[in-house]
Amino acid sequence: MHTSALEHLRSPHTRNKLTLADAQFESGEVCSGRLVDEANGKSFEIVNFIPRFVPDSSYTQSFGDQWNRYRRTQLDRFNGTTLSRDRFFRDTGWTDLQGQRVLEAGCGAGRFTQVLLDAGAELYSIDYSTAVNACWANNGPHPSLTLCQADLYALPFPENFFDKVFCYGVLQHTPDVKKSFMSLLPYLRSDGELAVDVYRKTPWTTRWTSKFWYRPITTRMSRETVRKIIEWYVPRWIPIDNFFQRIPVARSVVPAVVPCWNYTGDLPLPADQVTMWAVLDTFDALTPAYDFPQTLESVNSWFSEAGLTEVRVRYGGNGILGNARKP
Repeated sequence: MHTSALEHLRSPHTRNKLTLADAQFESGEVCSGRLVDEANGKSFEIVNFIPRFVPDSSYTQSFGDQWNRYRRTQLDRFNGTTLSRDRFFRDTGWTDLQGQRVLEAGCGAGRFTQVLLDAGAELYSIDYSTAVNACWANNGPHPSLTLCQADLYALPFPENFFDKVFCYGVLQHTPDVKKSFMSLLPYLRSDGELAVDVYRKTPWTTRWTSKFWYRPITTRMSRETVRKIIEWYVPRWIPIDNFFQRIPVARSVVPAVVPCWNYTGDLPLPADQVTMWAVLDTFDALTPAYDFPQTLESVNSWFSEAGLTEVRVRYGGNGILGNARKP
């Protein structure tokens, strides 16, 4: 954490300003110490450069496991693609981010963190899970990055503070999806822009929704066991899956039976990276505590209830994309 960030950090529940105590520095960054709410004496630890506003990862621990193990897989500068960059600008519709103050709600390993920093944003990124450690390893230290382990329902920032709020891959994995969406809005300034996505709820089973047959089992297993199973069968299954893709009758049925996030032919990745992405995203599908896909109608209703303007809710990305402006 850089000391200039202290001006903009708040105690999550009281909204009080915080003071720095017991600070230890490394390369100009605060590597350890405490942030103290002097009004009530409560303090928050800074561990490995990151302020920790939550005591543990709680229901998000699967994402901590996931992103720390596969932390480089989806970052453009490590996989040699522009997939994350292209997706970000295509789906948000944002262009000039230079000097814009942006909240990234749910950073994971930092695939979009890299994109936002490269675009010149003044970036505040949070994640509830220990994925913040992976994000820091991939993107920190950076003079424009403030990274915190924090709760979406109690963010450690001033209200009406951000020019833009970005939240991809997060909402459906929280206990209350609508509440999570609404929790973002107080932090967006008037005339600020919002970009979110959420999984799409469908009445039919596909490769991407067959996970719901297995999640009642996999979410009760140890994550280590599930990971080992996935790392064993996915590389062996992908060639078989590719074979069935050439058979008209089987190409939709077989992938819906065996959960495998096989992007062969969908993403411009070499075979080894297709396997890495498939292992990562299959684990991502089978282990989170919560997975609540939504309908277009439900997402539209949130934007309407929030009184947002310039609303664009449509199918795309990982399911449903939503953009709007706060009046």
